[in-house]
Amino acid sequence: MRLTKYAHSCLRVEHDGGVLVIDPGKLSDPAALDGADAVLVTHEHTDHIDVEAVRRQLDRRPFAIHGPASLATTLGDAAGALRPVAAGESFIAAGVAVRAYGGRHAVIHPDIPVVDNVGFLVNDVVYHPGDSLVVPDDVQIDTLFAPIHAPWSKFSEVVDFIRAVAPRRAYALHDALLNDNGYSVLDEQYTALSGTEYQRLEPGSRVDV
Repeated sequence: MRLTKYAHSCLRVEHDGGVLVIDPGKLSDPAALDGADAVLVTHEHTDHIDVEAVRRQLDRRPFAIHGPASLATTLGDAAGALRPVAAGESFIAAGVAVRAYGGRHAVIHPDIPVVDNVGFLVNDVVYHPGDSLVVPDDVQIDTLFAPIHAPWSKFSEVVDFIRAVAPRRAYALHDALLNDNGYSVLDEQYTALSGTEYQRLEPGSRVDV
């Protein structure tokens, strides 16, 4: 299984000829969707789904979108492609086994409504939590993509999340709001404190799992 890390929270998974794309948001590259057989969307925020880019790709080649039922409103006339997913469910997308975890977005502020969010475990190997710090308690995670920086996150909580998941390796996710100074500080601290092999991938980087 080959992964390509696009900017911010977007991953492209290629496995046995199938293409699965996770969280193709507006801070990423629409090219991530090229040839997609299925798309996973953790939640409705625009940094996780670029609705116009998804619509354009659907016009070229239909595919299923798996995500919370609340995405239907966000997708508008593309909602017919939505296959609603709730935490605890397992399904197949682009020929790959997927399990959903969590259910709710992390709290940004008490005055901001909390939206639905599901994290995705792909092929029992790769975990993408979306905008939450939900720890799967029923499986050993090999490769974690950890949201290292967000308006809702605190560094110590993300470190403890990575430690609790205890993956073989962790890659940075949700990092497009940082500048070079932030990258330098957080890369050093996560490497020192996460308790695993930590790395931040440049957009377009590929890894095999």
